[in-house]
Amino acid sequence: MRPNTGRLADGQSRKRRTVKAIQASDLASIESYRVAELPLPEPGPGQVRLKVAACGVGYVDALVALGRYQVKPPLPHVPGGEVAGWIDAVGAGVDGFSVGTRVLAQVQGGFAEYALAPVASLHRLPDRMSLAQAAGFRINYVTALHALRDRAHIRPGETLLVIGAAGGTGLAAVQVGKWLGAQVIAVASTEAKRGVAAKHGADAAIDREPDGWRERLKDVAPSGVDVVFDPVSGPLLQPAFRSLRWGGRYLVIGFAAGAIPALPLNLPLLKGAALIGVDYRQFAAVYQADEARQELDELLGWVGAGRFEPPVGRVFPFEQARDALAFALSGEGAGKTVLSVAAV
Repeated sequence: MRPNTGRLADGQSRKRRTVKAIQASDLASIESYRVAELPLPEPGPGQVRLKVAACGVGYVDALVALGRYQVKPPLPHVPGGEVAGWIDAVGAGVDGFSVGTRVLAQVQGGFAEYALAPVASLHRLPDRMSLAQAAGFRINYVTALHALRDRAHIRPGETLLVIGAAGGTGLAAVQVGKWLGAQVIAVASTEAKRGVAAKHGADAAIDREPDGWRERLKDVAPSGVDVVFDPVSGPLLQPAFRSLRWGGRYLVIGFAAGAIPALPLNLPLLKGAALIGVDYRQFAAVYQADEARQELDELLGWVGAGRFEPPVGRVFPFEQARDALAFALSGEGAGKTVLSVAAV
C-alpha cells in the first residue's frame, strides 16, 4: 500500500489563497478584534484542514481573548479552540479520514473560515448531531463525564447538585448525571435558566441567591446531597459543602465567579467528604489523553443513540464575533455560546 502523501478538496478552497478570520494584535479589549484576511493554511503531516462551520465560545475562550487566563496566547491572536465542520484537505500520513467528513476537532484559531487540526483531535459526528451542537460538545461533556463517573464515582440513586446548571458545563452535568442515574438538583440565577435545566433533565431547580439558600435546598433534598458539581466556586461554596451527606464528594470544576474562595478544612473532616479538582485540559491533553478520547467517543455514541440532545446556546453570526465573546464572558446565556462561521 502506498503511503498517503496528502489529499486536497475540489472546489472553493483550492481556488482560494486567503481566508477570513477574527484576529487581534493586542489583548487590551474585545474591541481589539477585527476581521482579517490570512493565508489559507496548508495541512502538514498528521494534520487536516477543516472548513469551519461553527466554533464554541466559552467563558475560558473569552478570558484567553482578553489575556486574563493563566496562559497568555501569542500575538496576533485568533480565538477559538473547539470547532465543528467538514474535512477540506488531508495532510501526509493521515489515514481513516476523508475529505467531506463531518467532524469536531480541537484547533488553534477556530474563529476562521478554515483551520488546521491534528488528526488525533478528530471525532466523527453521529448523523443526528448538528454542527452547532458539536461545536460546543467536547470540553463540556467530557468534563461532566470524567468528573461524575471517574472522579466522584456517582452511583444510581445518589443526589447530584449542579451549581451554574444553565451554563454549558452545568447543562452537560445535568444531562450526564441524569443518564448515570442520579437525582439532579439544578442551581441557577433566573426562572428562565432553571426552566432550561428542568427541560434537560433536572428533577428540581432552586435559585442561587445565598440568603435562605440552604433552606430552599432542604425543601427538595431534606437529607442533603451526595455530590456537588461546581463550575462557579462562588458564595455557595461553603453552604453547598455543608449540605453534603457523610462521604460526599465536592467537584471543583472552575472559578466562573472570578475570585478563588476559601474553605475551612474542618468541613471535609467533619463530613468525611472529598474535595476533588477536575481540570479538563490536564486530563485530556497532558495525563490521560487516550481515556479522554474514549470518553468523547462514548458520549458521541450516546448522542447517536438518542439518549440525550445536547442543547445549543445563543448563536452569533461570524461578523458578531466580538458580541459572542462579550456574551460568553457575561454568563448571561444558557448553554454553550456558538459562533456560526459557515452554514450549519
